[in-house]
Amino acid sequence: MADTLAPVVRTTTRLPLLDVLRGAAVLGTLMTNVWIFASPGSEWSVLQGGLGAPDPIADPSAANIAETVFRFLADGKFLALLTVLFGVGLAIQFDSAARRGEPWPGRYPKRAAFLFVEGTVHFVLVFAWDVLMGYAVTALLVAWLLARSERVRRVAMWTAGGVHLALVALVTLALMSASDTSPEGPDGPDPAAVELYAHGGYGAQIAFRLQNTGALRIEPVFSFGLLVFLFLLGVRLHRAGAFTATAEGRRIRNRLAAWGLGLGLPLNAAATLGGEDFFVLGRYGAAPLLALGYIGLIGIALDRLWIPRAATRALGSVGRTALSCYVAQNLLCMLLCYGIGLGLADRPAGSGPWWVMGLWAGVSLVLAAGSWLWLRRFDRGPLEALQHAVLSPRRRSPA
Repeated sequence: MADTLAPVVRTTTRLPLLDVLRGAAVLGTLMTNVWIFASPGSEWSVLQGGLGAPDPIADPSAANIAETVFRFLADGKFLALLTVLFGVGLAIQFDSAARRGEPWPGRYPKRAAFLFVEGTVHFVLVFAWDVLMGYAVTALLVAWLLARSERVRRVAMWTAGGVHLALVALVTLALMSASDTSPEGPDGPDPAAVELYAHGGYGAQIAFRLQNTGALRIEPVFSFGLLVFLFLLGVRLHRAGAFTATAEGRRIRNRLAAWGLGLGLPLNAAATLGGEDFFVLGRYGAAPLLALGYIGLIGIALDRLWIPRAATRALGSVGRTALSCYVAQNLLCMLLCYGIGLGLADRPAGSGPWWVMGLWAGVSLVLAAGSWLWLRRFDRGPLEALQHAVLSPRRRSPA
């Protein structure tokens, strides 16, 4: 194993920046998912064109501009950030095993299997667009690659990225061609799905997810190359010391901010202004670049104490309980928006996007406060504690 390790910045304590970034990534993914919960047809509307963003140029109202900016800042960016950080976490576990002299991947396949089971339960019972199942499968491949040479990882990383970009280009061309032949566009969400999520029972919603598993699980299949690329990029950033409080770490974060924001902002703006034909290119092509800019920008803000202490503590608490908060935010939105709960998605008609953004803010505050209070008494979040209890090796008491 020693022969396969690249130079690593060794750490035995938590890196505060990583916790803050994880917290931002979890709450940032909710900035995108909240529109799914609040839309007619909810989870199915993603595939039926029911989440179309407004056109602030055709109608430059305050509501349209606010919604466009809100969705622009989030869509695909925080998901990419979360994916990079998952790769960082995998590298940290690899380094920990190396320090203890344990074989790799060792027990990690069991950890990935447990994550897959958690994601499956989350998909069936809570939210169709779960990311945990895709992360679990990707982690198995990347865990194997971590025990290979740096050259093998580099080839795998750029091959995966290249294949993904080629697929994104083909899909974008197909969407542009389809628009030329059918300018009317999609008819909107399926009325049956709208009725299901607005007034249907919980059992019917579960059955709907199971019946449409193939379609609802298409995102991790389509983006598998991107997941592999971002996982391995997270490994490289960790080993370069990008998240440490060192001069080299600050230099890397400055470069990430400069390149990520400098290239990512105009490319994402162009994809957004290009309309629905460029949605795939924006979310799966340009968004990850801006996510790297977010890493640099948040790192710089934390280095220079631009973020208030209360906000840092809140984001750090969410980051330390990231798995629990990710599931909890979707569970809360399901109970608030669907007909099985308060049914808010079917009530605030005519209120524009304001209530959706308010819903995001409210759920985020609940998660920040709840995670902070929980960590005052416990070392891990609820799901993190469950995972630790199930996967930790049981030690026999001495005779």
